[in-house]
Amino acid sequence: MRRPLAACAALCFALLAAGCSGDPDESAPAAGAPTAPAAVDPAVAASADAALSADTKAICDQAARTSTSFGTTFAADYKLLTDAASKDAGARAQAQEKAARDVESFSYALLDMSKLASDPALKKALGTMGAQVTALKGDLRKIDDAKLAELHATLDAACGKS
Repeated sequence: MRRPLAACAALCFALLAAGCSGDPDESAPAAGAPTAPAAVDPAVAASADAALSADTKAICDQAARTSTSFGTTFAADYKLLTDAASKDAGARAQAQEKAARDVESFSYALLDMSKLASDPALKKALGTMGAQVTALKGDLRKIDDAKLAELHATLDAACGKS
């Protein structure tokens, strides 16, 4: 039990540290304010993607925010899995499905950012992280804190952080 807890602590620290350098999202709606989904013109989206692909700082900032968000989600999922271990099979299955979806979403986001990035080092770092997260297949017990720290160091280097 100590190994998974140590890995959880290391992961949360690494992910939160990676996200601490980004500015808070000032464009977020006020608490309780309703938001309506906007229709997206594919031509506008393609143009925005093309402009963003050359903006390494923006992609690095988004990767940091995504990693921070996943760190928070990971900690909650880990607690959910731990709590569900003493419950029935249905509760355990639900907890595992949620963790798997969250890991898959994080992996998708990293791989999507890697496809968007034009900077080769950033593209490689994000792609490597995405592949490593994909390999977890939702099993949070497979996290290797040393490898994760190495991946984050690669991302930090690609983003010009030391």
